[in-house]
Amino acid sequence: MRVESTLSQMISTAGEKAAYDNACKHLLANKIILAWIMKSCLEEYRGSEISEIASKYIEGETQISEAAVHPDEEAGSLQIRGLNTEDSTINEGTVTYDIRFRAIVPGTGERISLIINVEAQNDFYPGYPIVKRNLYYCCRLVSSQYGTEFTNSHYEKIKKVYSIFICMNPPNYRKNTINQYSIQEESLIGEFGDNVEYYDLLTGIIICLGDADDERSGILKLLEVLLSSERSTKEKKKILQEDFGIKMTQELESEVSEMCNLSEGVEQKGIAKGIITSIRNLMESMGWSIEQAMDALQIPTEERNDYLNMLKK
Repeated sequence: MRVESTLSQMISTAGEKAAYDNACKHLLANKIILAWIMKSCLEEYRGSEISEIASKYIEGETQISEAAVHPDEEAGSLQIRGLNTEDSTINEGTVTYDIRFRAIVPGTGERISLIINVEAQNDFYPGYPIVKRNLYYCCRLVSSQYGTEFTNSHYEKIKKVYSIFICMNPPNYRKNTINQYSIQEESLIGEFGDNVEYYDLLTGIIICLGDADDERSGILKLLEVLLSSERSTKEKKKILQEDFGIKMTQELESEVSEMCNLSEGVEQKGIAKGIITSIRNLMESMGWSIEQAMDALQIPTEERNDYLNMLKK
């Protein structure tokens, strides 16, 4: 398996935090990793093999947000490139997706649009419910199909979309959870049921990762290992190869190592700032006291005075 990388070029022009975020996106943009996410979270792919999803159903090339495509990269790379990650309208403004690609539904030939949005920050409370932004992205993916997938009144041509958020540092009560949000039909009067494909047009999924010492398996473990700032490169490679059958090449090893090195500096500098931001956002959005916000974030008692002092500055 060859994995062509543009990360080195990106790191040279970005700061520490931006480079770390880009490293996460590049790792997630690998087709094998995307195939694991699709098989684990999307009902259309649960009966398919990982290798089959990666080679047959991820269509064409996709793109990582704001990352320039190096002209000398090989066309056969398993790194995702392609679709425009910007969705812009005159009235609604511009939305930039982290990773965007199309996929074919097994057995039907139908195409769906998917985006992966990586929540690399410690702040799980940005001042609004994350699920609302997730569903907003779904809606924008649907509305942006006008003029490309369909025109005039041909709404029958609308393709299904998924928006998947991966939250790397959620609060304790959300760790190791995967939640799905979709449109469901409910018969209020009578017993008529419409065709599911007529209204099953968007699904939001939020994946909240856990800690390195948590007991879990499957996609939650894979993503925690892949994106962990605590595990060593050697440990990551060993688990990915032995537990998930993901072969390592020099390029992929380099990206995993680079992200581990970047994360060490980023995490130490950013964790305190991220917690302070979370406390303030909880106080503003929920109307909570400082103590209630720190309770929700499960901040240890011995550390609370430090955060109180930082909040006063």
